[in-house]
Amino acid sequence: MAARRSTTPQKAGVASPPENTANPDSGMLLGFYRQMVMIRRFEERAARSYTQAEIGGYCHLNLGEEATVVGLMSAMESTDYLFTNYREHGYAIGRGIAPGRIMAELYGRSGGVSKGWGGSMHLFDFESRLLGGYGIVGGQVPLATGAALAIDYREGPEAVVCVMGDGTTNIGAFHESLNIAALWDLPIVYLVVNNGLGMGTTVEKASGEPELYKRAASYRMASARVDGNDPVAVRDAALAALASARAGKPFLLEAVSERLKGHSVVDPARYRTKEEAEALKAGDPVAAFAVRLAEDGLLTDEAIAQIDADARHEVAEAVAFAEASPHPSVDTLFDYTYATAVPNDSRRLPGQPLFEPAPFPTIGASA
Repeated sequence: MAARRSTTPQKAGVASPPENTANPDSGMLLGFYRQMVMIRRFEERAARSYTQAEIGGYCHLNLGEEATVVGLMSAMESTDYLFTNYREHGYAIGRGIAPGRIMAELYGRSGGVSKGWGGSMHLFDFESRLLGGYGIVGGQVPLATGAALAIDYREGPEAVVCVMGDGTTNIGAFHESLNIAALWDLPIVYLVVNNGLGMGTTVEKASGEPELYKRAASYRMASARVDGNDPVAVRDAALAALASARAGKPFLLEAVSERLKGHSVVDPARYRTKEEAEALKAGDPVAAFAVRLAEDGLLTDEAIAQIDADARHEVAEAVAFAEASPHPSVDTLFDYTYATAVPNDSRRLPGQPLFEPAPFPTIGASA
């Protein structure tokens, strides 16, 4: 049994950040803003490329969730593991993956992080310890819990962060995973990004307890809710959650962070009223953070314009990289089905028969 485990019951509530955590200085705050702008411009360009049929499949964007993404990524160590859902482009940027490799993956090109075979919903990069975006709702939760068990078994110093949407909290795997994590004191933070909607259904209409962090009380797990529009608040809450996880006490963190657009690029979000859409626009976290920094004397109009220009230029370079990257060869389709070779691994392409058909007999042939 690993030394980290304990039988001490946990109580739901807000944990405090580690005492040795420094308050963000001006450089860190400006870095937060630059990355938020970068994610915003990247996602806007991804939406445009999707409408131009450069990106296939589904495409879900972090528009409106930039503060949550940046705050969380700033709290994680480079050795920590990240599992997320299909709305993961911003997390990949925050994890330090080159935007060109991310855009190339969206374009389905071999220069992408998953060699062009994953697409928008399935970014994976072991070097940065981003262990996948997952298309199945909640599919990442048991896997992330298993990774935390592996860390605990080895008594490693790392932690796991498992990001999910609010709708995931209603599936069985969510509760099963939190139950196991609480019983075995696993080093994991479950982050619920609550954007208020499971596709088009409000949390209040889908959840008997709409304050989702309170669900941790069922497992005596520490939990907290944070304003997902404030990257500093998210950073502090994530640091506290990760400190708890590293001490062997899993944590459920809920970040309230509404998306500005529809569930995916093709969703017009007609379930929102005009007034609701206007309110979301007025509460844009990127613009709000710029105002905050300007009021603190850290940003000027000229600096805002330059940061925006730099982000647009970097996104344009990412698109150029994606467009120049070749399509993956069909011969590589099955290269990453298994981590190691598997006997009798089928490599049939769609439409290919399981067995070669027997030849027809020749008319007049001798018996």
